[in-house]
Amino acid sequence: MTTDTLDTAPKLRGRPREFDMDSALDEALRVFSERGYYAASISELTEAMGLTAGSVYKAFGDKRGVFLAAFSRYRQVRQQLIDETLAEAPSGYEKLRALVMFFAEASCGEIGRRGCLVVGSATELALFDEEVAGRVGVAFDFDERRILNLIRLGQEDGSVSKNVDPESTACTLLALTKGMRVIGKTGRKTEQMLAVAETAMKLLN
Repeated sequence: MTTDTLDTAPKLRGRPREFDMDSALDEALRVFSERGYYAASISELTEAMGLTAGSVYKAFGDKRGVFLAAFSRYRQVRQQLIDETLAEAPSGYEKLRALVMFFAEASCGEIGRRGCLVVGSATELALFDEEVAGRVGVAFDFDERRILNLIRLGQEDGSVSKNVDPESTACTLLALTKGMRVIGKTGRKTEQMLAVAETAMKLLN
C-alpha cells in the first residue's frame, strides 16, 4: 500500500479492544469533508464515529488529533484505490487517462459534493497550522511527482508526445485534478466532469 512520508497516523492512546479504527476514521472523514474542520463539532464526530466523547479524547487527544488521523487514513485509502486503477492501464497515456478519469468521477454526485479532504485542508487549515501545511505539501508533491513519472513513462513507450513538457504539464494536471474536486462540491454532472477529463488529455498529444 502506497503512503506519503508524513502520512503516518498519530500514535493512539488507550485504544479500546473493540475500537474499529478504520471504520471510525472513515466516518470522521465524512464529517470533515462535508462540514470542514472548523464547522465540524466534537459532538458530530463522536456521533458519526459511534464513540463517546471520552473515548475520542482518550484515543486522539482532541479534534485536531482526530483530523490528523483521518487525514492519514484518507491518503492511505485513496492511494490504494489509485494504485489499483493505474495497474490495469497498459501504457503511460492510458494510466494518465485512468488517473484523470478517477478524479473526474470523484467530482460528481454525493462523493463530489463531499469534496477532497486534502484540498479542503489546503484552503482551510494550511495557513494556520504548520503540521497540516506540511502534510498537504507532501500530498501535493507526491501527486505531482506521480503525474510527472507517468508522463515520462508515456514518452518512453511512445503513447505521449515527445513535444510535451513533462514538468509544466504535470503541474497543470495537478491543478486540474485538484480543481475538479473543488467545483465538484457545486453538484456538477458526471458528463460535465468527464468532458473536462477528455479535454485535459489533449495536453498530452
